[in-house]
Amino acid sequence: MKINSNTTHAAKRPYNLTLNERTVVKARQYTDNLSATVDSLLAEFIAGKIREAEELQRERDTLCDVWNRYREAHESFADEHNRL
Repeated sequence: MKINSNTTHAAKRPYNLTLNERTVVKARQYTDNLSATVDSLLAEFIAGKIREAEELQRERDTLCDVWNRYREAHESFADEHNRL
C-alpha cells in the first residue's frame, strides 16, 4: 500500500502539536514551512510502518506455507490419537 505523500492538493486542517522548543528553533534553520516538513515526515513515517506491516505479513504467510507443506508431508503427531 502506498501513501500519497503529495499533500499539495489534500485537504488541510489545523492541529495542535506539542513540540520541543529547541527542536523547532533548530528546524526553522532548515525550513520556512514547518507544517509542510512535519506533514512530509509524518507521511514517510506512515509509509514505513505500512511497509513493516506488509513485510511481517509476508513472513507470516511464508511460515504458514512452510508449516502446511511440512504437515502434508509428515502429518501431525496428534493424528494417530484422533478418535473422530
